[in-house]
Order: sequence, then C-alpha cells, then structure tokens
Amino acid sequence: MLILGIESSCDETAAAVVDCSGTRPEIRSNIVSSQVDIHRLFGGVVPELASRRHIETIIPVVEESLSRAGVRLDDLDGIAVTRGPGLIGSLLVGFNFAKAISWSTGIPYVGVSHLESHLFAPLLEHELDTPFLGLVASGGHSSIMWMEEPGNYSILARTRDDAAGEAFDKIAKLLNLGYPGGPAIERAARDGDPGAIRFPRAVMKDGSMDFSFSGVKTAAVLHLRRARTLTPEQVSDLAASFQEAVVDMLTSRVESALQQTGAARLVVSGGVACNARFREKLAILAGEMNVRLFLPSPRLCTDNGAMVAVTGFLYLRRGIVSTFDLNAYPSEAYQPKQKRG
Repeated sequence: MLILGIESSCDETAAAVVDCSGTRPEIRSNIVSSQVDIHRLFGGVVPELASRRHIETIIPVVEESLSRAGVRLDDLDGIAVTRGPGLIGSLLVGFNFAKAISWSTGIPYVGVSHLESHLFAPLLEHELDTPFLGLVASGGHSSIMWMEEPGNYSILARTRDDAAGEAFDKIAKLLNLGYPGGPAIERAARDGDPGAIRFPRAVMKDGSMDFSFSGVKTAAVLHLRRARTLTPEQVSDLAASFQEAVVDMLTSRVESALQQTGAARLVVSGGVACNARFREKLAILAGEMNVRLFLPSPRLCTDNGAMVAVTGFLYLRRGIVSTFDLNAYPSEAYQPKQKRG
C-alpha cells in the first residue's frame, strides 16, 4: 500500500509517501517545510501566521512529496492526515486538503491523532508491537500514553501548563539563545554544569503523574532577575541546570508510569526526544528497569508526514476509513467522536 501522509498541526507543513507493502514501511519521500524563520522573531509560534503559511505551502509540499516518490495521486492506496491535537487553524489546512483530495479522487482517507503518530514513528525503523507505554514530549505536548493498539489508547498524564519544549523556548528567549529553544538550550548546556543551580522539580500534590513546568520556568526567571547580567559561563550553567531539571521531571514521570503499568516496551518521541541528555537518561532508565526502549531518529522525532502515513496505514489495513463529516480538534479534551465508514 502506498500511503500519503499530511501533517500541519503546528508550524511545519509536511507530506510524505510511505510504501507499506513490505515487511517494514519504506519512506519514499518525506518533505517538511519549516516556519522557523517566520516565528524566530517572536520566540514562539504565532498561530495566525502559522495557518497562513500552511495555506501557501500545502500544495507545493504535497506535490513535491509525490514527485520525490515518483508517484501520482492515482497510484495512492490511501491518505492519512493529522486531525488533532494542535493549533486548530493550522490543522484545518492540512485536514481539509486531505479530505478534498479524497473527495475528488475516491482515494480513502483517515484522520489520525498527532500524538499517536509520534508514538508509531519507530515503525519506520524498527519492529514495534503493542501494547506499550509512550511519552510525547514537544513544544506543544507532554503526554504519557498507554497504547493498547492503533486507535485504542489512554492518556495517563499530561502537562498542566507549559509543555517541555515550550518551557525551553521561553527560557532560551530570555537568555537570547535563539529559536527554537530546545536545540539552543542544549548547545549552551554543553559547556555548563548541570548542578550549578538547583532548580525545583514539580511534584503533584494529588499524586498524579501530570507535568508542570511553570515552577522551574519561574525559578529560572527569578534567577535571571537577581543576577541581572550573566557571563557566558553563567549562561551555560543556567542552561545546563534548566535542561537537567526538565529532563529529570520527564524521566521521573516515565519511571513512575513504567512501575504503574509494568510495560515491557517504552516509546519516546516528539521534538524534545532529540535532546541528547534526555536520550542518555532514558537509556539508563530502560536498562535499569529491563524495558525495551524505542527512540526514533531525530529526523523522525520532530513533526513529519511519514509518521502520519504509517499510522494511517495501521488504520486502513483494518478497514477503518474516515467519513467526510469528521472534523479536526485542538486538544484531546475536545476530540469529536470519529464516525468510521
């Protein structure tokens, strides 16, 4: 099966063609149009600008993905598209474009969860069986999920304020390190001491595994205000200490979820999963708990169409096809029930 995957949940317009006819999915093309230069001035994604840019790029990105793959629309067996969660204006561009292709060509389409797509990204490189425990850590999401099977998952924990990547963006902006914040913080942290500043690690009073990054972010802001000016060495120490606090909170919640579920497999994806320190601590944790760890390559951790395509294939091969009255949704709390044809 040749599947076209379309992703537009935030600030990347992405499309990919994945050949799912063999024993392992093969990426025939994977095109990503980034909006980093547009949003760098603001230190974060501006939703209105993001959706406008998606409108401008969706057609050329899809056309390039088909051209690179050497296929035409008539060659496709299915279309998969992100329907949420994400920025609703951005989502609607890719989602409605996929429905329009399906309507005009008769090619079946299926809307899939952005979070679910991140967690099935390892299928593009490895064999992965369900059930498994998953963490999606990115600029917009910090969610721990129990994946029973494609389309059947539960969210065990989520962020109550900022997502991990969003916290990185905000502190990087304050330190004038550039955007996106995650890679900028990681670069600065390489020359720093992660134990130089003891930032707080949030623990929920109700005993839940939910995340909260507002406290560590506020602590970093207060440290900056007290110091007023920082030497390059102090900037590196702050970046390293902040990174360590965020990574510790992510890793400790994953450890709790592994203990609670008894999972034998752990998948971690999303932009923050590109962080080398995080990947290192996850590998240590997995070894200590005798858990098999699946970490996609960095190029597949960030938003892309290939992860959407392979997730859509898992639906389509079971005969699950979305109807045209299906709509996009901004968060899991507002996810409309999908009517499947």
